[in-house]
Amino acid sequence: MRIRHLVTSPLAAAALALTSLGAVAVTATPAAADPCGFYETSADAFYRHCTSDGSHVVIKVEVAHAADYERCVAPGRTWLGSAAKIQGAHYVGRTC
Repeated sequence: MRIRHLVTSPLAAAALALTSLGAVAVTATPAAADPCGFYETSADAFYRHCTSDGSHVVIKVEVAHAADYERCVAPGRTWLGSAAKIQGAHYVGRTC
């Protein structure tokens, strides 16, 4: 029993250390800077349509102190306006 405990403890410690390093590597990916869907920078609001089929989709843009509107967006990043004016955007469930 003592030999098994001495062997498994270092293996468990190594596995835990590698798992921790893997978790750090995953959270440091640059994809988080340009996510799919609605996101804001310090000054601008964007919608990124992530697709592999080239489809265009309709999104609803929520605007502060103005009427919301729908917009057709192509694959990739679309600038929606100032982050101070745009409150959000989401896919409405249809293509255009």
